[in-house]
Amino acid sequence: MQRLLPDPGPTDIDTELAEYRPFENPRDERPWVTANMVTTLDGRASLGGRTVDLGTDTDTELLLKLRTRFDAVLIGGGTMRAERYGRLVRDPKAREAREGIGLSGDPLAVIISGRMDLPFDAPLFTDGGGRILLFTNQEEPPPATATPTRVVTVEGPIRISEVLRHLRQERGIRALLCEGGPQLLGQLVGADALDELFLTVSPTLTGEKDAPRILEGGLSEPRRLELVNLAEVEGELFARYRRRAVA
Repeated sequence: MQRLLPDPGPTDIDTELAEYRPFENPRDERPWVTANMVTTLDGRASLGGRTVDLGTDTDTELLLKLRTRFDAVLIGGGTMRAERYGRLVRDPKAREAREGIGLSGDPLAVIISGRMDLPFDAPLFTDGGGRILLFTNQEEPPPATATPTRVVTVEGPIRISEVLRHLRQERGIRALLCEGGPQLLGQLVGADALDELFLTVSPTLTGEKDAPRILEGGLSEPRRLELVNLAEVEGELFARYRRRAVA
């Protein structure tokens, strides 16, 4: 891996994240919110309905190591159905590393699914490790799961601003990592609740005109971010953007 900006030179994921502690910067009313997404050169967020085939091993390493820096990971129902998540931090050494910087061994898995039409046979639910918090409109409880699952039932639309408020004030979540999908990222940006974006640019052209972009949903106006870091591995770009400071 080569860092292109700032301070060009050889680097690796561990070096890039060594001093990264987003949990030290919570908002009063919500957690610090970071998104991690991948896009193709033609602006698509998936290949064949999934993201797993877009990124390289380096992208996967970044995803897994970012999870060791956050109190919770936010997942949309569509992403959960497509990717069928397992335990968020499977490596015992990675859980020890989390505890070494003052986090719990496992991040809280936060899922938003209005209809609760989720793959409850996916490893995230059946592994038994970690914790899950599910926001839904359904009053009926989910099926029994090996992994402890709590449900927050919401009447009417599930508003992302209220989810964030609940996570910060009721659950003590200081830093939240959003892994998509595009509709969920659109809600975060629309609510002006995105602090940071890690964006992997895959050197891939798919031509899948029906595949979503990384952000779906109308915004009242464009949002400009500041590029704070850029690295490259065999043509794959790893960019880190942050919201621009208010002048």
